[in-house]
Amino acid sequence: MKTAKKILIATAMMSAGSAAMAGEKPNIVYLLVDQWRAQTTGYSGDPNVKTPHLDRLAKEALNFRNTVSVCPVCTPHRAALMTGRFPMTTGMFLNDRPLPSGELCLAEIFRDAGYDTAYIGKWHLDGHGREAFIPRERRQGWDYWKVAECDHTYNHSHYYAGNSEEKKFWEGYDAYAQTRDAQAYLRDQARKDKPFVLMLSYGPPHFPHGTAPEDMKALYPPETLKLSPNVTGDQAQVRKELQGYLAHCTALDRCIGDVVKTLAETGLDKNTIVVFTSDHGEMMGSHGIKPRTKQVAYDEAARVPFLLKVPGQLTAREVHAPITTPDILPTLLGLTGVAIPKTIEGEDLSGIVRGGAEQDRVALYMSVIPFAGVPFLPYRAIRTATHSLIRQQGGPPLLFDDVKDPFQLHNLADNEGNAALRKKLEARLEARLDAELKRINDDFPAPEEARRRWNILQSPKKSHSGKKEK
Repeated sequence: MKTAKKILIATAMMSAGSAAMAGEKPNIVYLLVDQWRAQTTGYSGDPNVKTPHLDRLAKEALNFRNTVSVCPVCTPHRAALMTGRFPMTTGMFLNDRPLPSGELCLAEIFRDAGYDTAYIGKWHLDGHGREAFIPRERRQGWDYWKVAECDHTYNHSHYYAGNSEEKKFWEGYDAYAQTRDAQAYLRDQARKDKPFVLMLSYGPPHFPHGTAPEDMKALYPPETLKLSPNVTGDQAQVRKELQGYLAHCTALDRCIGDVVKTLAETGLDKNTIVVFTSDHGEMMGSHGIKPRTKQVAYDEAARVPFLLKVPGQLTAREVHAPITTPDILPTLLGLTGVAIPKTIEGEDLSGIVRGGAEQDRVALYMSVIPFAGVPFLPYRAIRTATHSLIRQQGGPPLLFDDVKDPFQLHNLADNEGNAALRKKLEARLEARLDAELKRINDDFPAPEEARRRWNILQSPKKSHSGKKEK
């Protein structure tokens, strides 16, 4: 497998030609958070949350407003991000599965293009237990390494550094400590003449929400919080969870501000691509679905923030062309002049980033095997610049006008009004969904068949650590 990877990388590097190697390559700082939905930022109009640093970043960046998580739960998203491939291609459609060693991944590609690679924070791609040490051969090309497979005990979370099997613990609230470590790494890199890619992977605002810093929670008295119009059910519970969720968000906003400040202080900002995004969202009571729930196809779980700041680009703008997780890696490769391996299934959108016309495209997302009691059938879905179409296995289709109905309250597939127009729209989107599935050879198998193909013999009820999957 490793030999095959080397051949793939070598072929890609040769096909890049001298142009890819010419000039100073931009660095990448990738700020990945866990369970932060697209709606919950100041710049997107949330009436509650305080995110001054992200709001400032949004004024200098491209804001991809229609970004979806390809499979809105931790491990599947991260696998698609690292490989540029879809969950049914890699078998990475459940939590706590090991990313196959034969997959060609982001850090390996950039490292072979001359980059230093660094990863700090949550990994969730090893599948050998959430507290297990991850040896170098399972790190998929990341060299600087301060990582835990998965730990949401934010005020006493563990990590492993380098090649030491000694379990260490971040000091205090882990996002603050991880940020300090990232700042130190950036200062060190500023003294080097070598490009780098740094992925800073935070655990919040994933639950438990009540463990957010107390000074941040004090900013959000539950009784003052405004709920979305599609929130139903136990609103007192929603307000309690939302208080901690927003507090985590504001704490992370401070962290992101510190990272951006360090980039400016070191001069790295002049040649560093900055990405802020999340692996998936959070329902938080919308559509009557309890807080802490993801995986589902509604906007609150599936749509994520995506800010992209590119050196030399002074004009911030909103991008309405949709993007899904496998598109991110090829887009970063396109922006850095590194050749895109043929294994990648996502699309390079660097042309749009550089000011090209927005394409009439769709972004594919899915749930292959719902688990942990998620109240949604398996689905395949597409998002356009204006609509979402969700095809459920064993259930009716859902069709939303995301411009006129941003809270997805009205299923157009059930709307009797203007039936001819509705049927024409639905047929067009159904054809585009079919084309996307055909492109990646996804025949939308039933969960039992998906388990059989990937040798998943048992229903996914527990992780390798014995804890329930979340």
